[in-house]
Amino acid sequence: MAANLPDTPLDAKRIAVLMTDGFEQVEFTGPRDFLQEHGAVITIVSPKAKGKQVVGMHHKDEGDSFDIDLTVAEAQARDYDALLLPGGVANPDELRIDPASVAFVKEFADAGKPIAAICHGPWTLIDAQAVQGKQMTSWPSLQADLRNAGAVWRDEEVVVDGNLVTSRKPDDIPAFNEAFLSVLTQARVA
Repeated sequence: MAANLPDTPLDAKRIAVLMTDGFEQVEFTGPRDFLQEHGAVITIVSPKAKGKQVVGMHHKDEGDSFDIDLTVAEAQARDYDALLLPGGVANPDELRIDPASVAFVKEFADAGKPIAAICHGPWTLIDAQAVQGKQMTSWPSLQADLRNAGAVWRDEEVVVDGNLVTSRKPDDIPAFNEAFLSVLTQARVA
């Protein structure tokens, strides 16, 4: 398994994935698989209790269930190197009204740790007050929300602004993954 190789680019970097029911499954599994292949350790963090599951979506159809590793109330950003925020409509909509989830995202943003958000994932960043002045992209329906919160929205497959990586949709996952890997590798060197 790649995670055990000493020369993997991410050398067991710990990545928290914050999500709840209704996430777009490929926006989790695509980055998760890519990051694990490069040596990262993935932890699913959720407002739901440890030992429960979160259910993904394949657009409008129910997808698979995934075990929660840690409840967000117990999670601390200091224990992780980066944060991944998958999209889906219901997932970030639920996260952004959960105070513990918003606080968790804000901890990453305030610490300047890498954050990668795709599709509707950036919605939670608005509530964490982490978009002001940032160059970003997202699913097109979020552009007014992001602009109103002070972001500079761009219609591109991936936008990197410092340690923030954003993408629009599942088709952008390859570029999203490569950009996140680059940010994580640079953060390792720094």
